[in-house]
Amino acid sequence: MQRDADMLRDAGVTGVSVRLETPRGTVTARSGVGDLIVRRPVPKDGYLRLGSITKTFVATVVLQLADEKRLTLDQTVEQLLPGVVSGAGNDGRTITIRDLLRHTSGLYDYTADVFPGPSAHTYHTNRWQAYRPEQLVAMAMRHEPGFPPGTDWAYSNTNYVLAGMIVQKVTGRSWEQQVHDRVLRPLGLRHTDTPGTWPLLPHPHAANYQQFAEDGPMIDTTLPYRPFDSGADGSMTGTARELNHFFTALVGGRLLTPAALAAMRTAVPVPQDSGHPAGTRDGLGLFLTPLSCGGDYLGHGGSGLGYLVRTATTTDGRRAVTVSAHSRPADPRTAARQEDALHSLIDHALCGTA
Repeated sequence: MQRDADMLRDAGVTGVSVRLETPRGTVTARSGVGDLIVRRPVPKDGYLRLGSITKTFVATVVLQLADEKRLTLDQTVEQLLPGVVSGAGNDGRTITIRDLLRHTSGLYDYTADVFPGPSAHTYHTNRWQAYRPEQLVAMAMRHEPGFPPGTDWAYSNTNYVLAGMIVQKVTGRSWEQQVHDRVLRPLGLRHTDTPGTWPLLPHPHAANYQQFAEDGPMIDTTLPYRPFDSGADGSMTGTARELNHFFTALVGGRLLTPAALAAMRTAVPVPQDSGHPAGTRDGLGLFLTPLSCGGDYLGHGGSGLGYLVRTATTTDGRRAVTVSAHSRPADPRTAARQEDALHSLIDHALCGTA
């Protein structure tokens, strides 16, 4: 595992941290540096921005509500949020909750509107701007859908902004409160949080760096970009230890009934050009990815300006790994090499060859 972490560092990542849980105990590896100024080590089990791994927590809450008969996965967005998804060919009457959770809605991804250009100027100028969920959805509604609901797959953060709004509508409480009450507190995850627009990570943590232009400098982006780092689609923070605990508890049936967990794992193919490994399928807040040793692993990734996090577990929950990479390059070829190295690390860890 140390060799694989070093390979990720050698592919250009400033700092790497890995935590693997197995029946025989915990294995960790770190490589690179925690910041480019003092060049301190990457902290052990430091705090992370979870990005889109937030979606797995939100999907878990939605499926718990389905277990409780407070909603059904085949209910439409229009039934729960009347008039919210409409305009430019968007029609909430044809989009189900299931479509939202597995990204088959066809809805436009609002993030392209709130980050209009990949530049340090955009990051520094707009990073304190926060939007209400209704504003983000309204932005997306100015764009035509990419395809009729249920006919194709495309990742869209707008889907989970709507899922968070649905949790609020059904329960009368925010998705953050529901995640705390239904997931974090029962599992004892005291170092996982829903900070909203609060910009600072607890200590210790590594610095995150984004390269906005090829051959350009690495810009410190440890402070979040609030326009897409503060909602149900990607705002949570936590640690690798607690991410592994959450995913093994989820897969092990501690949070959902067998029927709800089966629904979560019922997946659709992800297109080859989506940036995911070949054969990846998307369930409800969970991706299923083939392992070289046979079978699949279950997991989700999170990314933002300057960081990538992946958590994955075997289907029996016996092995779980979280990998954090604390920089992102501007060159797409370098980014692809880093993604390949990250996927190889996860595969080796879960197949028992790490």
